[in-house]
Amino acid sequence: MAQFVGIIHKDRSSDFGVSFPDFPGCITAGKTMQEAYEMAGEALRGHIETMAQYGDSLPARPITLDTAKKHKFAKSALTFFMIEAHLPSRSKRINITMDEDLIRAIDRVSQNRSEFLAKAAWQQLQHI
Repeated sequence: MAQFVGIIHKDRSSDFGVSFPDFPGCITAGKTMQEAYEMAGEALRGHIETMAQYGDSLPARPITLDTAKKHKFAKSALTFFMIEAHLPSRSKRINITMDEDLIRAIDRVSQNRSEFLAKAAWQQLQHI
């Protein structure tokens, strides 16, 4: 997992906006600062997933808070915060053993077992 800087800003006639210096096209907004912050994680994870699907290059190393304070996105910053997100790495083939009924259940809802199991594992790891 990596931590990425989020910047909350607000113009007079808009909601609270969030931008990410590491991901210039990734933005979200909320009516309150709290709502904008809560939406930021989902926006960032979705943006990273889309970039990975299209083969776009991802940042090798996230910028620091000190660097973010000097970034052009910080011009109207109200606050800075950190969001944790997974940067996909190279896939590795493994051999696993599972109950046949479980495999059939997965196959009924997914066309890609590996992707299904990987997503389930990441969700489970977030609760530990």
